[in-house]
Amino acid sequence: MPARRCSPAGVIVRVASSHVRVGTFQYFAAQGDIEGVRILADHVIGRLYPDLAEAENPYLALLEAVTARQADLVARWMLVGFIHGVMNTDNMSIAGETIDFGPCAFLDAYNPAKVFSFIDQNGRYAYGNQPDMALWNLGRLAEALLPLLDSDREKAIEQAKDALMRFDDVFNDTYLGGWRRKLGLAQEENGDARLTERLLTAMHRGDADFTLTFRRLGDVVRTGQTDSLVALFGPGSGIEDWIGDWQARLGREERPVEACYTDMQATNPRIIPRNHRIEEMIRSAVAGDYAPFHRLVEALSHPFDDAADRFEVPPAPHEKVMNTFCGT
Repeated sequence: MPARRCSPAGVIVRVASSHVRVGTFQYFAAQGDIEGVRILADHVIGRLYPDLAEAENPYLALLEAVTARQADLVARWMLVGFIHGVMNTDNMSIAGETIDFGPCAFLDAYNPAKVFSFIDQNGRYAYGNQPDMALWNLGRLAEALLPLLDSDREKAIEQAKDALMRFDDVFNDTYLGGWRRKLGLAQEENGDARLTERLLTAMHRGDADFTLTFRRLGDVVRTGQTDSLVALFGPGSGIEDWIGDWQARLGREERPVEACYTDMQATNPRIIPRNHRIEEMIRSAVAGDYAPFHRLVEALSHPFDDAADRFEVPPAPHEKVMNTFCGT
């Protein structure tokens, strides 16, 4: 039996453009309440997507708009190493905002299969699975909206498929564009996606810290020195070869190196809410000491600024947080 204990209570007020989720549509659809789905869709369009009311097919336009917002949102998660933790349909906002992320966490060392949420025993919502899970959820939204798209079910299915196909295009535009900025690149070249993939492979092999890798890349641009970057990687990562190719790619940019550095510093945060610092803060707060909480909140209010080293440094082996929970 788990130990029972009294804990201090708290009240959390969650603010969002809307608290309607994909699961809200599923609730009405599962009961065969097509009119309920229609009323809900009209409410969402009126509140969140008013321009769509004039579309030829407002409900199809709604599916397309939600798909685009979710694709953009998840790509932005990936660019900072964010793991939501519990991406079921009831936790996906129709507004395209991040909600219900109790067991969320940020990557320390890069690992696409990384899971923190205690309830995600099979890795369904692992970092690298998040785009697929978002698209799966959108498929459930499409199913709920089918009766509104067209009276001919086959036509409705084809319309829904076409709408969902937009996900990859929007995701890739945001994702690859974000990676270019993280690497100091403003121009587009065909090999940029491959350059990104090779870096992630080296980070995985070398157990390199996700956030610090990109800050150290900025240092390389500023100083030309690679030692502090290479030191983040374990043996056999291949990072040295990658650095040479990246520097050659930077050399083809038609702008001053200072501009590359400035963009990188404004894109790559120096600090994130690292899991071990969150745990430290929680323990202190439970003991009645809120000073660590206030220090962390202040630092996270300026994530791109230079910060105290204690907020930047990855966890030591004994500090690593293995699981997060819905109450975290």
